Amino acid sequence: MRIAIYARFSSTMQSEASIEDQTRLCLEQVERLGGSVAGTFSDMALSGASMHRPGLESLMKQAERGAFDMVLTEALDRLSRDQADVATLFKRLNFYGVRIVTLSEGE
Repeated sequence: MRIAIYARFSSTMQSEASIEDQTRLCLEQVERLGGSVAGTFSDMALSGASMHRPGLESLMKQAERGAFDMVLTEALDRLSRDQADVATLFKRLNFYGVRIVTLSEGE
């Protein structure tokens, strides 16, 4: 299974280590699942209230190209703080044949 990892922190008040920590936890889960990392995407000091984030946009372009089968992230709020945006992401990723799985909520 080809897995993309997405990590984000929202403010300059937070540490860049947050991205590293989220990624490390996701890498451990990829190993448990027996998958392979197809890409790691991140956005530093960018709010989850906006969908206009370079890392998220790159993730979506790669999903459209069929580069991976699953997006793994720490929690849904890493993808977006807006439930309507999460629903839109889910719908688009589902259309591309990509599942969303989080460490805290599952699939």
